[in-house]
Amino acid sequence: MDRGTSEPVPAQREAVPGRIPLAVVVVGSSGLVTHWSSGARKLFGVERTDAVGRPVADLMPVHGALAATGEEAGAGEFGADGGDVRDAWDANGAGGADDAWAVPDGPYGAGAFGPVGSGAGSGAGAGSVGGPPVPGYARSGRARASAGPGSPLDVLWWAYPLAGPGPERLLVLAADAGRLPGSGGVRPAFAPHTDLPGAGALAERLPDILPAMGPVAGGRIVEQILELGYPVLEISHSERIPVTPDWGVPRYAERRAGRPRAAADVRGRGEPVPDDHDLAGTGTGPGNGTDPGIDLEHAAVRERLEFLNEVSGGIGTSLDLERTIREVTSAAVPRFTDFAGTHLRAAVLAGEGFPDGPPDLTTVWHRVWVEHNDEPGRWDDTVPVGEAIAFPERTPFFQCMVTGEPVLIPRIGEELADRISGEFEKRDLRPLISGRSMLVVPLKARNVVLGFMVLMRRPGRQPFDDMDRTTGAELAARAGLVLDNARMYTHQENVADTLQDSMLPQLTPRMAGCDTATRYLPGTRLGRVGGDWFDSIKLPGSRTALVVGDVMGHGLNSAAMMGQLRTAVQTMAALDLPPEQLLRNLDGLAQRLGEHYLATCLYAVYDPIRSELRVANAGHIPPVLVRAADGRSRLLDLPTGAPIGVGGVPFEAATVPVAPGDRLVLCTDGLVEVRGQDIGTGLAALCESAAHPAASMDDACDTIIRALNTDDGRKDDVALLMARLNGIPPGHVAQWRLPPVPAEAPRARRLVREQLAAWGLAEAAPTAELLVGELVGNAVRHARTDRVDLRLVRTDSLLCEVSDDDHTLPALMGTGPDDAYGRGLRVVSALAREWGCSHTGRGKTVWCEQTLVRP
Repeated sequence: MDRGTSEPVPAQREAVPGRIPLAVVVVGSSGLVTHWSSGARKLFGVERTDAVGRPVADLMPVHGALAATGEEAGAGEFGADGGDVRDAWDANGAGGADDAWAVPDGPYGAGAFGPVGSGAGSGAGAGSVGGPPVPGYARSGRARASAGPGSPLDVLWWAYPLAGPGPERLLVLAADAGRLPGSGGVRPAFAPHTDLPGAGALAERLPDILPAMGPVAGGRIVEQILELGYPVLEISHSERIPVTPDWGVPRYAERRAGRPRAAADVRGRGEPVPDDHDLAGTGTGPGNGTDPGIDLEHAAVRERLEFLNEVSGGIGTSLDLERTIREVTSAAVPRFTDFAGTHLRAAVLAGEGFPDGPPDLTTVWHRVWVEHNDEPGRWDDTVPVGEAIAFPERTPFFQCMVTGEPVLIPRIGEELADRISGEFEKRDLRPLISGRSMLVVPLKARNVVLGFMVLMRRPGRQPFDDMDRTTGAELAARAGLVLDNARMYTHQENVADTLQDSMLPQLTPRMAGCDTATRYLPGTRLGRVGGDWFDSIKLPGSRTALVVGDVMGHGLNSAAMMGQLRTAVQTMAALDLPPEQLLRNLDGLAQRLGEHYLATCLYAVYDPIRSELRVANAGHIPPVLVRAADGRSRLLDLPTGAPIGVGGVPFEAATVPVAPGDRLVLCTDGLVEVRGQDIGTGLAALCESAAHPAASMDDACDTIIRALNTDDGRKDDVALLMARLNGIPPGHVAQWRLPPVPAEAPRARRLVREQLAAWGLAEAAPTAELLVGELVGNAVRHARTDRVDLRLVRTDSLLCEVSDDDHTLPALMGTGPDDAYGRGLRVVSALAREWGCSHTGRGKTVWCEQTLVRP
């Protein structure tokens, strides 16, 4: 039709549809993009994830479509105060040609195209024939702008103001005019779809233009588009060609079969299901045997199944319980709900195993994660993450967790909001829940409720219905399974860690003449449990046994074997066996326990008075000795020996002289083994890192760990034991050989008193005299011996040792009022910090330690 003519194009005139790629954008009331189609991505080069939530003015070079919403409303683009786009459109009012809209930078100048109903190529909208009045106008125009680093983009656009309960307030269609042959004479405009050939088919194709937003919102937008005018191209002043989108392919053929013929069908029978692709389908209408209502219901079910499928692929990406909780909660926002809060039973969160029985009023729940699209901080004070709470009985939350069934409240009115909020002390939930739709779904596994999710939608959104309840229940069922898997994994890890910790020693940081520091790193295979262990054992004569071992294999069996072998080493060390003899006995024990008991072990005895190490090796990697004099480190050259459990192989010991301040480093092979490299490379790196100076023993251990534990794929566990061999100066040791006669007990007390006075420890003499008198008296009275040796060792404490050549160990016994003997060890036990006795190669040694009180 000619410009300026208000008569419509005759319906009988044939027009060739214009199939062009379309960009489709939906803008919310705050001027931010809420939907961004694949066509928009292709036309403007911005990904959907980058576009949604940004101001539309920053993304689209269709300034004319945006200016009217602010400039004509007097508030700038989308209003300086972020006002409603619908109100800005309503401010334009209904008018004729005087309301013509200027297109900035357009090739046709200002006033080239008028609003709908003005006669400037538009035939629908306010003032059009045969339709109810609608707020605002649909606008069209042409603009030239840059779309990136390429050449300027010539854009044709159509803009529709939207009214209704949803957040959508503006729909913009845009196309590249440069793709049209002879596009200089092409103009965008509107026309009643009923004036064009195939009106029903055109109406059926409209839903395919819209991005995915749900059937209700999509149907409402289609209805308004049809009332405001169908987008067309004016190739001349007298012909119009309806625009048919031509990008992408509908995802499912079923969707093409369920489109309503026109807006009447949309309003009367349901809403079309939108597709995120931009190619119109061929709809079916009355007369073809298809019921659009049934097809729409089928499409809605299909959409929810797609949602569940996408959610299932996004949760359970790891077995970490905390991460799984975040994934489950975040998956529902904002596509399914506006608020999601996940609560779990305390036993589940702590990894204590499967909860016992159904929850009740005493069950404590932890709010483990909250996700929402409200303004930041709105929920933080009232429903803080990490809160432990027992839910009141008369609440929908308690009903859900007790029955194990979803609880649906389509809308929480003021009365119900007051009642729910009144059940909680010292918190007001009413501002958060009033007017919202609520769905509470249980998280179950094996018919036991592990937790529940609280889902809520804003008042302006479609309330939850029965189909949503089914969808939410299915979401919760899948989430419950994933959470249960994570819970079981967490429980198994806790069991493994507890077992490992119970078997690893809690080493005393300082012994006589020897400081120790340790590190243990669990492996990543088979529940993080391995067979590596370390130990330090106090021996008679102020000596210390240093042990490191590695049971072959991983898992609970290896850990159990490690516990047995470690106990055996401690037991035999108490017998003061030589290192080679101890390994020989351990090898025999492993063979008796079973053929699978294979382990490597390194056993070293440090004598701080003689300043020497006695070391035996059973197939283990050699230790590193770092000399204090020059800071150099080297691997000790020891007889290797066979692993424990092989049998039939002799073990040898080597004596290594050491100096005060030297450091001995023992570790398992998990620290030095590197995939694809010879173990010698790792041992060389161990020597280099062990020689690095450090402020303390702990810092030295950390230096070694940082230097060697660089492989992120390390699967084996690591045990590291470092000992600084401080030694004991000769002047801090006093020893005497006493004849085995009763008269030597008073002499022993006198010798101790004089020595302590020489050391400046006279205040410790009374207690020390009493302890020495009892030990020497027992030795000469009860033992069949030829000699008694007395030794005092001064360190942080006072060590007293009495040795003889009798192998019978004394025992602490009960005494009656008429017993003449048996009280000596009771006196020692009461006065000494600790005491003990052990076999030696020539007899036994009874020792006790006394705490020194310094000024």
